[in-house]
Amino acid sequence: MKKAVQTLPKITFRQLAVFVSIYQTGSTSRASEELHLSQSAVSSALTELEARLQMPLFERVGRRLNQHPNAYPVYIQAQAILGQALTLEHYHKHHAEQIHIGASTTIGNYVLPPLLAKLYGALPDANVDMYIANTQEVVAEVEQLNIDIALVEGMPRPTDTKVIEQRAWRTDTLMVFAKRDSKWLNGLAEYDADKDCYRLTVAQLATLPLLVREAGSGTRQIIDEQLLQQMPDAEIIMAIQQSEAIKHMVSVDIGLGCLSQHVIHAELTTGQLVQVKVDGIDLARTWWLVWHKARHQSPIWQSFIDIIQEN
Repeated sequence: MKKAVQTLPKITFRQLAVFVSIYQTGSTSRASEELHLSQSAVSSALTELEARLQMPLFERVGRRLNQHPNAYPVYIQAQAILGQALTLEHYHKHHAEQIHIGASTTIGNYVLPPLLAKLYGALPDANVDMYIANTQEVVAEVEQLNIDIALVEGMPRPTDTKVIEQRAWRTDTLMVFAKRDSKWLNGLAEYDADKDCYRLTVAQLATLPLLVREAGSGTRQIIDEQLLQQMPDAEIIMAIQQSEAIKHMVSVDIGLGCLSQHVIHAELTTGQLVQVKVDGIDLARTWWLVWHKARHQSPIWQSFIDIIQEN
């Protein structure tokens, strides 16, 4: 009959920390003060560690502890183990407070900043990485798990939904707009003084030069589906990647533009630009919240969700 092998308790971080403290301070009493433990707990932890290692670490002479030759190599290894554990804790803390947010251009430039301010207000140590591009590019980054969560203006493609969760977030309206007193509207558009806007028919708009966002953007998706389908012969003179560029080109009367109300709000308020309403055209759209189905939903992820849902 085989003799049962006695199983000793595993080495713990507490035992290693006690040993390192005793080694550095020279006594169990000082170690207990440093670690905020009772002296009996410190002595017990040291005894357990020596039993687990099956070697003495200190020689007890009366109330004094003298370092045994075994102590130094164990001290070096214990310091390394405790240092690695501390590094791991810092790594976890850093990543627990880190979030990679994606946003399509209009949202990223005009809507997201105040939401981020609220996130930093709630979590001052938040570590936020931002990626701003058009909807297609942002969704592609979500698919590759490079982004934790994204706010986009266009509906993700049907093929994207195999790996992507999407939730309607809020509504937005695109506006056709022009420079106030634009040469393109003179003698063609009807001015509505009560609503401070011009009015055009679809046929009239089709004869005017349009500056629009590039293919792949959420703004262009709505323009294609709800405006250009009714104007197959429309004169698109330029497709541009930046909403700001379109706004400035319209401001110097190169043509008319079509962008989110958020992009041109300030210029409409000052009167530099003016809205052009097109009869029978509704350019309302839904903005989407998207994330990968496999993405871990960390506490900071949920905090961000709570903030954007409040708004």
